[in-house]
Amino acid sequence: MYDYLKGLLVEVTPSYIVIDIQGIGFKIYVANPFQFSSKRQEQVTIYVHQTIREDAHLLYGFATFEERQLFERLIQVSGIGPKSALAIMASEDHEGLIQAIETSNITYLTRFPGVGKKTAQQMVLDLQGKLDELVLFREEMWDLAPEKVSNSVKQDVADEAREALLALGYSERDIKRVSKVLVGENFTSTDEYLRRALKEMISK
Repeated sequence: MYDYLKGLLVEVTPSYIVIDIQGIGFKIYVANPFQFSSKRQEQVTIYVHQTIREDAHLLYGFATFEERQLFERLIQVSGIGPKSALAIMASEDHEGLIQAIETSNITYLTRFPGVGKKTAQQMVLDLQGKLDELVLFREEMWDLAPEKVSNSVKQDVADEAREALLALGYSERDIKRVSKVLVGENFTSTDEYLRRALKEMISK
């Protein structure tokens, strides 16, 4: 029904963003909401996929058309729902994902939350040879200069990232493991912390 939505970004939460279009707030679930933090109160364009269930109509959003294409390929695989697909895409290592599918790297694929060995094998079966044409990229949406960060800001950043990781389906155990690795880093934003945390998650 919808191809994209263009409106004023009014809210960013650990699992979704809200765009205001002529007084109507559209709740859109995205893989990493904090990538949009610097765009609050600005006009943004989000490519969307709508899922209609008996109890809800849900919107999933993406920064590019190609990212939405990948999401739609993923949810066609038996065993992968929209939440699992978002968790897979949140890592942003799309080239690594495609390579893992092409080389039948089951170990890599099972590092994502909600993806067991059977589902990973199904991903290879259904998607191998069908993703090469996707050109995936992400426009840089922030410009943060290095700066000293207070302990209170560091804690807020870590807490928000933890909520986002939980929303994607990662376990408390994995989150604690990654937080220990990143504890000494000087992150200036939740987006930055979350990106690094997700890289650590899939490199375990």
